[in-house]
Amino acid sequence: MSRSHTDVSDQVSNEACPLTEVLDHVAGKWSIGILVAAANGPVRFTELERAITGISRRMLTLNLRKLERDGLLVRTVYPTVPPKVEYSLTPMARELHATLTGLVGWAERHRADITAARATYDARDHISSVTPAEGQPGRH
Repeated sequence: MSRSHTDVSDQVSNEACPLTEVLDHVAGKWSIGILVAAANGPVRFTELERAITGISRRMLTLNLRKLERDGLLVRTVYPTVPPKVEYSLTPMARELHATLTGLVGWAERHRADITAARATYDARDHISSVTPAEGQPGRH
């Protein structure tokens, strides 16, 4: 492989990796819930924990750190006993929140359509081990 070809591959790879990594963080199982829950102003850890069904304290902590590291959350610690900690969206995260709100709205509007499409798909003869067109065992 030529040196110039390797340079192009490296450049594409270097640009794509951070993008993929950020999208993985933002689209992760818990990240969307955290960003949506934190959108209405400063929110405390326990409020986030109650708002996000099924998340463990450890998973919430790890995701809060990732989102803070990515510049999407600001963590503010108040010098009280016990310490009071609040999380707020950054301007960048507020912009993202608008997109997430659209995605969540889309999912809510089309939940029944997706359920119906799955039922239709599952009702077809997908269990057959032979595909009619090929007459060969198929993979589904």
